[in-house]
Amino acid sequence: GLLECCARCVIGAPFASLVATGLCFFGVALFCGCGHEALTGTEQLIETYFSKNYQDYEYLIDVAVLSAVLGDHNKALARGAWGHGGTAAVPSGAGWGGTVEGGQENHMFTPKQFVGITYVLTIIWLLVFACSAVPVYIYFNTWTTCQSIANPSKTSASIGTLCADARMYGVLPWNAFPGKVCGSNLLSICKTSEFQMTFHLFIAAFVGAAATLVSLLTFMIAATYNFAVLKLMGRGTKF
Repeated sequence: GLLECCARCVIGAPFASLVATGLCFFGVALFCGCGHEALTGTEQLIETYFSKNYQDYEYLIDVAVLSAVLGDHNKALARGAWGHGGTAAVPSGAGWGGTVEGGQENHMFTPKQFVGITYVLTIIWLLVFACSAVPVYIYFNTWTTCQSIANPSKTSASIGTLCADARMYGVLPWNAFPGKVCGSNLLSICKTSEFQMTFHLFIAAFVGAAATLVSLLTFMIAATYNFAVLKLMGRGTKF
């Protein structure tokens, strides 16, 4: 009856894919939005305090564009994955026979293609996740140096020798001038709203990359499970 039909629909609902899809959109939006603003803020800080030569940091714009393109590809995968989260039986002929994903058939990818694409994107986003930790590390080190300058009694080093050198992290080439800021000048930079905002934006972008990576892992596990189930059930090669 009606209750049995509703129970079948609830049991076959692709909850894993629904949660992963929402997490994927959230993570990509957070990474791309916050990452773009953080790179813009970093460019302004570098231009103001570390280097006046635009060619020294123009690649930051290319990184921002690349992150946006990667985000678009991930959103396309999430839209195509809506039907790959659960295996539900639907009426076919005289009884319950056909198998669909998420209540509707999805012919965008074959199971093998979907698992393969998800695997490749997972590897890419694993690299993105690792790379997004680098600016957080750089800003944290700079903030820690500023704390040492603000509290000279807690360090044995001279305040003038405490510096933030953008060249040593690869942000600027070694011939960039001045390339580094030291002492009280560095402390004044850390106290600016631009520095504080950019630091927090990079942290948010790092969290977004982590959320996207988790969603892709969920997609891959769900798709692999569904593919195995369909093979055992002797179904077709497409979802």
